[in-house]
Amino acid sequence: MTSEHPRTARTTDQPPLGVEEIAALGQDVMRAVRTVVVGSLDALEIALASILAGGHVLFEDVPGLGKTVAARSIAQALGLDFARMQCTPDLLPADITGSYVLDPATAEFVFRPGPVFTGLFLADEINRTAPKTQSALLEAMAEGQVSAEGRTFALPTPFHVVATANPVEHEGTYPLPEAQLDRFMVRLAVGYPDRQDEAEIVHRRLVRRTEATRVEQVTDAGTVREMQRGVEDVSVDPDVVRYCVDLAAATRSHHAVEVGASPRGSQNLVLLARAVAVLAGRDHVLPDDVKKIAVPVLAHRLTLTPAAWAADTDPATVVAAVLATVPGPAAVPSR
Repeated sequence: MTSEHPRTARTTDQPPLGVEEIAALGQDVMRAVRTVVVGSLDALEIALASILAGGHVLFEDVPGLGKTVAARSIAQALGLDFARMQCTPDLLPADITGSYVLDPATAEFVFRPGPVFTGLFLADEINRTAPKTQSALLEAMAEGQVSAEGRTFALPTPFHVVATANPVEHEGTYPLPEAQLDRFMVRLAVGYPDRQDEAEIVHRRLVRRTEATRVEQVTDAGTVREMQRGVEDVSVDPDVVRYCVDLAAATRSHHAVEVGASPRGSQNLVLLARAVAVLAGRDHVLPDDVKKIAVPVLAHRLTLTPAAWAADTDPATVVAAVLATVPGPAAVPSR
């Protein structure tokens, strides 16, 4: 049961949280988020697991499906500072990272941090802004810092990017470069709700009598760090690691793929599967955990051949085919 007040962060010299405590907090976070977000259970759980695994999330789907609300709700439930940037073609890198401005009191230039200095940064419709601005996020996502005028500034921890992209409009958009796509741990699609869920969405809006939503805070940034440390303490069976490596390697030899998943893909399979297992209350990863996340982790890392692209091949079907052909571990011992 969710506590009335968010959990108070402990000091970093204390042991990280255990599996049972992380799983209980994860359930509380999901329960709080679902007071606002209807449906999309699998996508929400994988998004939460990605944050606990230290990753960034890309939601790619048509407008109006609640991607922004989902990101904001997760941030509120986790107690992370939240900032949103609506991406447009005229957006400059300094609009995200910050810049030096003149301080009239001292007549000196001082650095004014941009909105990326937060716990969870939402880049809305990231494919509507130019590549130069898209790449301004790359250093932040990869290194946890930004650079301005030859100096670097560390971002707070935890720091996570949740970006949304509209895949159906191409005019006035800029495809994300492969280097930046590879930095997202997962790419998720929310999908249209069924009739019952859609009716519930409308009903909740009528009951609220406002567009604004608010989610109960379950934890805080300090406890999220402890949860992440707890996930890092979970070991993974070598057979499961080899299975993740085999899956990524199989994408590189598929006939429809020109460039397959990088080693970062197999690494993210292991890291995210570990977080999924912990949220399920287990201290060991099962092959089914890997299969559950394989498409969100690997599909966006594939570059298809021109023939496959012309045939409208979906990278997700390639990953599904790989899952069907690569044998998994015969047995993984529980602990």
